[in-house]
Amino acid sequence: MKIVCIGRNYADHAKEMKAELPKEPIYFLKPDTALLKEDTFYYPAFTKDLHFECELVVRIEKVGKHISPEFAHKYYTHFTLGIDFTARDIQQQCKVNGLPWERAKGFDHSAPISSTWIPKTEIDLDSAEFKLFQNGELKQIGHPKDFIFSIDTVISYVSQYLTLKTGDLLFTGTPAGVGPVQIGDLLTAELNGQPLLKLKIA
Repeated sequence: MKIVCIGRNYADHAKEMKAELPKEPIYFLKPDTALLKEDTFYYPAFTKDLHFECELVVRIEKVGKHISPEFAHKYYTHFTLGIDFTARDIQQQCKVNGLPWERAKGFDHSAPISSTWIPKTEIDLDSAEFKLFQNGELKQIGHPKDFIFSIDTVISYVSQYLTLKTGDLLFTGTPAGVGPVQIGDLLTAELNGQPLLKLKIA
């Protein structure tokens, strides 16, 4: 199982990160050890600037390679929410030195997800909305209709380079509003008003 993450898939997030809008999907990988399904995340000692990035997550349901965009919808059936934790200080060091981002993005438990999956037949992506709260304060609102690259486009694109396998996870990108977390924080996330994720920072 691998975790494929899409970068800069919301124009407002690209703007807040002072980054150019991509002309094609940008993706990076997290290892399976990044996955976290428990309710507690332990703040790693190697960073002093850990940021949350809430995202809609898709689970790949069958093996596919060189998938055409018109058939991509057949490769997933459920959605959930997850957080792409980012060590922002380390990421900045990597950017300055032209180095890969794995240390900043792919560390253990950097991809917590909800254990509840919602059938895509129950979600209209044109009207869907997800929210992330930090200690009860609304921090992020995401609307999949605002994706720069649709889920089907992303699946097709990634599959030209990587074989997608059953159980792979696709983090579809985060909207604006990302920010730092502290020990003692409580992060919660909901999709269309349904609570899906609750994460304590310890």
